[in-house]
Amino acid sequence: MANRTKDIWNDDDEEDLPIKRHRLRSFLIFFLLLLAVLLVVLAAAWRDGTGLDALHRYFAYGKSEGDGSTGYVYDASSSNRFAKLGNTLVVLSDTALSLVDGNGNTLWSASVKMESPALSAVGDRAVAYDVGGTQLYVLDQAGLVYQVSADETEPYLSATLNSSGELAVTARKQNYKAAVSVYDSAGNPLFAFNSSERFVSNAYATDDGKYLAAVTLGQSGGAFASNVVLYDLTATDPVASWPVGSGMCYDMGAVGGSLTMVCDDGLYFSASDRELSASYSYGGSYLREYDLQGENYAVLLLNRYQSGSVARLVTVGADGQEIASLDVSEEVLSISASGRYIAVLYADKLAIYTPQLEQYASLTGTDYAREALVGSDGSALLMASEKAVRFLP
Repeated sequence: MANRTKDIWNDDDEEDLPIKRHRLRSFLIFFLLLLAVLLVVLAAAWRDGTGLDALHRYFAYGKSEGDGSTGYVYDASSSNRFAKLGNTLVVLSDTALSLVDGNGNTLWSASVKMESPALSAVGDRAVAYDVGGTQLYVLDQAGLVYQVSADETEPYLSATLNSSGELAVTARKQNYKAAVSVYDSAGNPLFAFNSSERFVSNAYATDDGKYLAAVTLGQSGGAFASNVVLYDLTATDPVASWPVGSGMCYDMGAVGGSLTMVCDDGLYFSASDRELSASYSYGGSYLREYDLQGENYAVLLLNRYQSGSVARLVTVGADGQEIASLDVSEEVLSISASGRYIAVLYADKLAIYTPQLEQYASLTGTDYAREALVGSDGSALLMASEKAVRFLP
């Protein structure tokens, strides 16, 4: 008689082995398919860097989306000017200059008296001054780095920071048309010159620390004519000069490593610091807003008419070529660029765009805000009368 006794330790395992192998094979196939899908999604998100920014926002602020929280508190003033240094907000009014953080703390403050307060930030530094006044402050996230003062007869006209923390200051000068001084990142004088023949509207120390570029103003055919004069910071005489634009140039900076001049009729670029290399014409439109702090691009808001809300939002590279253009028919309160993000505050909403002017995120119901500042991670601060609200895409 055949032995029909079953070994409970071995016989069942032998019968279940094919089933277990099939289940394992199915699980491995599912896992590999899931991994492939995840890799495709991650590749799409990380391709332009926005995925990393989303991860940074999550760890920095504790959540990945929503209209955020508020912790930046300041005194209400119609003269308030704002600049963002990392997670620190600089607030300048005609009576006070302060640094506030997102926890409601005032990190540093000083009483000031300014008729025309001006504030700008580049990299990890901000400069605050009174146009036509005598006080100038350079700050970082911790507080005051240094302060300089001028005589009442030789007030400040403009001030620009470069990415290395060097400061170029244009001022009136007795017995001269204008004077320009350059300070290093610690506030030590580096260079100075007095202009006896032409007015100077603005100046900028190049990011490599080698040159000072100054825009001088003259007349040609009864109209303003601007020239860029380049000085070696180790010498006294100009090393280069070239005409720029057909009107007034009133700001300078850097885009994609190129010296950039913002003028009445267009943007002008110098890649070599020795000559004009590219330009972008406004095409008869009127420049209303601009920002040079994008990653290798400038953003412009060009109005079709001198007044009204019919406009174009444009991004431009250092080669003078238009990257993208977007027609705008709504009122724009402010624009701000940082890294790969552009914040446009409309009358009732905030939109964050990429340099290709594709909408990355938006927030409605922002009629309480008067200005928006975007960070390099894509987050944005919405400035209300007495507080700033953070928006996280």
